[in-house]
Amino acid sequence: MAGLSTLILLLCAAKDVVPSSSHWKPTWPSYRVPVILPQSTLNLDKPQFDAEAKLEVVSPCGPACHKSSPLPTYEEVKNYLSYETLYANGSLTETEVGIYILSNSGDGSRGKSRTKRQIYGYDSRFSIFGKDFLLNYPFSTSVKLSTGCTGTLVAEKHVLTAAHCIHDGKSYVKGAQKLRVGFLKPKLKDGSKGANITNSAMPEKMKFQWIRVKRTHVPKGWIKGNANDIGMDYDYALLELKKPHKRKFMKIGVSPPARHLPGGRIHFSGYDNDRPGNLVYRFCDVKDETYDLLYQQCDAQPGASGSGVYVRMWKRQNHKWERKIIGIFSGHQWVDMNGTPQDFNVAVRITPLKYAQICYWIKGNYLDCREG
Repeated sequence: MAGLSTLILLLCAAKDVVPSSSHWKPTWPSYRVPVILPQSTLNLDKPQFDAEAKLEVVSPCGPACHKSSPLPTYEEVKNYLSYETLYANGSLTETEVGIYILSNSGDGSRGKSRTKRQIYGYDSRFSIFGKDFLLNYPFSTSVKLSTGCTGTLVAEKHVLTAAHCIHDGKSYVKGAQKLRVGFLKPKLKDGSKGANITNSAMPEKMKFQWIRVKRTHVPKGWIKGNANDIGMDYDYALLELKKPHKRKFMKIGVSPPARHLPGGRIHFSGYDNDRPGNLVYRFCDVKDETYDLLYQQCDAQPGASGSGVYVRMWKRQNHKWERKIIGIFSGHQWVDMNGTPQDFNVAVRITPLKYAQICYWIKGNYLDCREG
């Protein structure tokens, strides 16, 4: 079947190029990224914004469950990658997409509930204090959503986060229409005047400065799915701010296989709700993976959902080290593995298809999205 053959080609496009064994640096692979383009857009009825915001997604479907799921057909993938766009005035549209592979791209070549536990043994999270850290890269790329989640700056006006922070799979959450993004800023002592800061009036505390969201993109794979099945694979959303944030941001990248990550580890920072007002950083080993998900045991609490999962690798073309977002922290899973309960925290991987979609949302030109 032509549709299925095309899908197989798309999955094969995810194959990375492994650096030679003589090259000791963990290096960003090159990918042949497909093209995702809008085909048609329909106006939808205004949403009700009646869902309660949930700061995490809980699913009993673990690695074995996801690995045993049948491959989606080409038409199903197109449906999952179609998306809704919510605007600040409450209007809503649905955009159908087409998926293409360009042959001349020139680029190099996927139980039961119980009390949730997201801290594994010794709590290995680090609260980030002091403006010298909080206001500098990479920690400065982490922002707080008014719905309680975390997001990451990925462009001059764009924030990547988890879809469940905006939409519960059936309806948009309360506050999604008037969504705001919070940036940590120094809280000056009384009497200080902006840039005219003396040593006696240095910032001693931090506060959030908020920017309204202009529009939000959520993939249909999340809206039509659910967290126990295919939906968790599409738990990501992109927010466009009403004005530029003027901070350094972190680029997105296609997620390499876990075995190619430096030390097999991932990193992310978020606003865990058990440490209000603190930015919390952590890193940990990846335990397992599927084509769409990374399973790990990074200590995390609700509020960290939507954090950008990143790694630092060598960029051969630019001859420098570079951090990239390779996933979005989604939530907690409890899995019954051969009768033994096992806890995981889960991140959604940025696959070549998701990279092509998110990049197009940001740049609006597929020619700028050919290298993952």
